[in-house]
Amino acid sequence: MSRTARLAMIDRRHGALPVVRQCELLGVARSSLYYEPVPTHPADLDLMRRIDEQYLRTPFYGSRRMTAWLRRAGHEVGRKRVRRLMGLMGIEAIYQKPDTSRKHPENKIHPYLLRDLTIDRVNQVWCSDITYIPMAKGFLYLVAVMDWASRRVLSWRLSNTMDAEFCVDALEEALVRHGRRS
Repeated sequence: MSRTARLAMIDRRHGALPVVRQCELLGVARSSLYYEPVPTHPADLDLMRRIDEQYLRTPFYGSRRMTAWLRRAGHEVGRKRVRRLMGLMGIEAIYQKPDTSRKHPENKIHPYLLRDLTIDRVNQVWCSDITYIPMAKGFLYLVAVMDWASRRVLSWRLSNTMDAEFCVDALEEALVRHGRRS
């Protein structure tokens, strides 16, 4: 059962069972019952939109160059704020990182199982992808489960939080609707 469903089961007006005990039985932190997410400040949303637009034009800009660009555009921002917002958006400068081709001796190498496989029929291989969608007041995360051969979207989910629950829900729906027939 998902955490959201367990939180919905808590009855604050239950006379015989206090909220503390209900949270213990359901395995949720009591603080999560009272937590209300703080919306992103409109000034930050405006900056994030501008950073996103500029990042699409110049994906090699890091926080330093992005800060300089924003200052030239008339925004009074510091590098730490820009770095925090870029991190929140999940974007970073695209550049050649040092020693990316050398493997660490302790890292296990997983084989690429699709290398010699001819993918020529539906339901042979599935894939998934997750991305964020900028909105007027924040971001939404989109996950899609697709069939590799037909490129058909088998299921998808939107969420305003980056947790695994909505990804698992999308996969379970794809399995129910398009999985192997017995």
